[in-house]
Amino acid sequence: MVMISRMSAPKIENRSVHVHSKEPAKLACDIDIGPLSFIADEPAANGGTDTGPMPHEILLAALGACTAMTLKVYASHKGIALEHVDVTVDGIHDAGTFKITRKIKLTGTLTDAERTRLLEIAGKCPVHKTLTSPITIDSALE
Repeated sequence: MVMISRMSAPKIENRSVHVHSKEPAKLACDIDIGPLSFIADEPAANGGTDTGPMPHEILLAALGACTAMTLKVYASHKGIALEHVDVTVDGIHDAGTFKITRKIKLTGTLTDAERTRLLEIAGKCPVHKTLTSPITIDSALE
């Protein structure tokens, strides 16, 4: 028998992410995820044309979006009057590590206990858990 918690929903598998360079002499890349497309690039100072976010910015955006979504789902399931979530995520390379700072602003009629619990739940968002767990990357040439 499989037990499904209230937070669990049927999982849709991640779609493959396909990244391909746009031009041989430029850094910009097209990113395709299923039917969705966007561009990653670097600022001109880094040799790019600044036509899209930098790869690390995409990583930070993933954490911010996952945090907001996780908090909204949790609050909805628990009947918490969370109206809006605003997440600002910054990252900096420092002494051989990548330090991420996440600031979460919660709007709604919330008790101190609910605010504290929502901060705890933010640490349980899937992207946060991925980034704070060991990661392996297997690479191969095609």
